[in-house]
Amino acid sequence: MNRKVILVVGVAAVVAVLLMIAQPASRSLDPANATSAEKTSNQNATPAPNAIAAPTSNAAPTPNAAPTPEAAEPVKGSAAPDFTLTALDGKQVRLSSLKGKAVLVNFWATWCEPCKIEMPWLVDLQKEYGPQGLQILGVALDDSEVKNIAQFTRKMGVNYPVLKGTDAVADLYGGADRLPLTFYVDRSGKIVDETVGLVSESVIVDAIKRSLAQGGRSGSGNTETK
Repeated sequence: MNRKVILVVGVAAVVAVLLMIAQPASRSLDPANATSAEKTSNQNATPAPNAIAAPTSNAAPTPNAAPTPEAAEPVKGSAAPDFTLTALDGKQVRLSSLKGKAVLVNFWATWCEPCKIEMPWLVDLQKEYGPQGLQILGVALDDSEVKNIAQFTRKMGVNYPVLKGTDAVADLYGGADRLPLTFYVDRSGKIVDETVGLVSESVIVDAIKRSLAQGGRSGSGNTETK
């Protein structure tokens, strides 16, 4: 009888030990515990950085380019800005060397249709008023080669010097971005008038007469060549 009691007590002790060992293992496999642990792990995880960093509001703005100041246009009564340009025949022509003459400075281009309309008028006016002291200067403002401009002027029968213009000289006269653009310079070298775009021939004649009448008649007014 004592042996049976001892045996039952021993079996009971073994079962108790086995239950104690199995309980932690079952806890580690509990879905509730596993979910809780996963949440804790996700909360502590560091987010992965983006491949391209988004711009921040603190980033310094790109500075705007400084606006290009507009070229100042000479006003009536002021001295005509002097310049030296190369004529189509290779000679150098200086505006100030023509003092004593009335000078018509005509900015134009081969692609300018209004310029083509007024060019025959300028040819006739050079013939008519040249003996009285008028000198017309054509300043070509296009990218065509000199030979192409020369061919164009021969076709148009131009009888006055045509110079190859530059941006620097154009800027002296307000940029000359409105063609044709014509300045009328009196015998002393001062601007007496200006016409922009295509105007009537009579308007050009009136301006020429004013330039011939002002500034005296001194000076030979020969074209300077170098």
